[in-house]
Amino acid sequence: MSLDIGRHRSFNARRNRLGDAFFPVYDRLFDSEGDFVTEFDRKLKQAQLSTPVELYLSRSLAIGLIVGMVLWIAGTSLGYWLFALSIIEVGPLLGARIPNATLLWLIETLRVPFLIVVTGIIFGSIGFVAGFGSLVLLPYSKASARKREINLLLSDAVSFMYALSVGGLNQLEIIESIARAEDTYGEISHEFQSILYETEYFDTDYRTAIRHQALLTPSEELSQFLTDMLSIINSGGDLESFLDDKKDKHMRTAQHEQEQTLESLELFGEMYMTLSLFPLLLIVVLVVMLMMGEVDLMVMYLTVYALIPLIGVAFLIMVATVKKDEPGDGYLSVEAGEAILDTRRGVFDLGLVDRFAEHSDFGVFTRMRIREAGRSLGGFLRRPHRFFIVNPMYSLVATLPLAVLLVTVSITSGAAPTSWSELIAQPVWGTFVLLYLPLYLVLVPFGVFVEWDRRRRHRITDNLSEELRKLSSANDTGMTLLESFKTVAETSRGKLAEEFHEIHSKVSYGMTLREALLQFNNKYHIPRLARTVKLVAKAQEASSEITDVLTTAAKTSENHDEIERERRARTRMQITIIVMTFLTMLAVIAILKVQFLDVMAGLSGGMDTEQSGAVSGMDMSGSIDTETLNLLFFHAVTLHAIMSGFIAGYMRDADLQSGIKYAVALMSAALVVWMVVG
Repeated sequence: MSLDIGRHRSFNARRNRLGDAFFPVYDRLFDSEGDFVTEFDRKLKQAQLSTPVELYLSRSLAIGLIVGMVLWIAGTSLGYWLFALSIIEVGPLLGARIPNATLLWLIETLRVPFLIVVTGIIFGSIGFVAGFGSLVLLPYSKASARKREINLLLSDAVSFMYALSVGGLNQLEIIESIARAEDTYGEISHEFQSILYETEYFDTDYRTAIRHQALLTPSEELSQFLTDMLSIINSGGDLESFLDDKKDKHMRTAQHEQEQTLESLELFGEMYMTLSLFPLLLIVVLVVMLMMGEVDLMVMYLTVYALIPLIGVAFLIMVATVKKDEPGDGYLSVEAGEAILDTRRGVFDLGLVDRFAEHSDFGVFTRMRIREAGRSLGGFLRRPHRFFIVNPMYSLVATLPLAVLLVTVSITSGAAPTSWSELIAQPVWGTFVLLYLPLYLVLVPFGVFVEWDRRRRHRITDNLSEELRKLSSANDTGMTLLESFKTVAETSRGKLAEEFHEIHSKVSYGMTLREALLQFNNKYHIPRLARTVKLVAKAQEASSEITDVLTTAAKTSENHDEIERERRARTRMQITIIVMTFLTMLAVIAILKVQFLDVMAGLSGGMDTEQSGAVSGMDMSGSIDTETLNLLFFHAVTLHAIMSGFIAGYMRDADLQSGIKYAVALMSAALVVWMVVG
């Protein structure tokens, strides 16, 4: 650990020396009081990068110049190799007539050196722009990412602050609480940490610190909230009423932003229908041109193996710029005395036994560790699905080697094609063995466990709003929060009621309520659930009568439910468009295969010599390799099925793993159709 820290410090020292060496270049090129430097300094602070603007820009210039010099040397060498060694013949550059013989001789003499120098300059310029520009854009990118997360979490953060104010905390305690809730509110907590650190380490009063942070935060919404909160604090107004109003306002804002996002996704769905059908139109045109002998078959290869995947990846990137996933991993951090509760442990971590064994020399703990390891292994062997449900990614450890082994055995035994010509001769079988079967082995178990885990979590969040309402009503009758958990567990059904009963049982056997709530949350680690549990756990520390807090949590959860229902209803139409677009492409290419390729193959095979000579002027089948086109058509619909499936899943849940089930289903449809027509 100390070695890593030493290397990190050494690396930073070298970077600082590099920036110091190029500071005169920065001082000559930039005005320290200019608009660009001032705005860039603000972006550095918004991105929470502590490097001074002068040093950062100096270092960026240094890296840009170094990369530019390296590419300049490479470009000059490439130009010399291409032009001086006559790899590329250099003809007239402009084609202009030069009447002066001396001038013409001079131009012909300097033409090759000129091209070499220009090539080096172009490469060097690209290197400088790439090196300097990427570092300059980094703070803008980080500030934008922080702004996005702040805006996503602001509604829940304001509800959290309101719940704390209802619990009797003053403004300083509220600021401190949300600053320490980094595990739940991420970048918003970082903003309030800046306020807290400025008051603690720079002896600044908290009003001035709030004003400074309102000017520095990358989010305009948070800036407005801090400014309004400062006005309430300065005027001695009711902070609780202010937070209540802001809570409702930001809930409405979240719904409005969700509406805009869904409208953008609808537009993207229509765009995808057009873009994804472009390869189909191009394939039809290329087949006609191949029939006329006016295009090379390589263009068809590029269309199938390059254009279709590129369109899918580009569309995924475009959707990712609009589709908003839920920030956070859903885990709540534990405090020093609660280390035994941290469920985020490795696969081979035995938890409490390991912690005791590491700090003890007694052999009994070693024997306990061995027995616990055996018990864990036995439990895994008896019910392996339980482990893979919680950790779907580990299913790849078993399925990937199996898929590779299956392909290897198929190739070595001769069951699968070993060359491109053999694959052309057996398009369906060869593609099934080399592509479909390995993908089925990998994706089907992985997708099953992903969906199993997703449904397991949804069983908790589906009734969360209703159960929070029941908790609020029970607490309002005078019951403690623990008694409310017991009452709701006895009068409700479902997985969440079972978890409430388990929470009550754990507390009855000596565990604190906070610890039981943290264990419950970290068992499912859902970001939305984590914010609710954090709110309740923090409020119950101040008082057991938290009816208003539970009501606030229920309202926040209901707002999430409404947004989720609207999102699912609207994205269902986009998924339908994507699936119908794929089915359209599949149907058209299948018809093209049956009505065109099969007819062409029949014509070329059914004519005798006399007939072929009679229609030699009209015979168009000879220029078409129907078997290769058959394979390319099958691969085109297969690649389109895979890309469409993952795009549908990402539009549905902002998660590529959610697209596995769609990809497998569409691939299967393509396979079944081609087994019939291919």
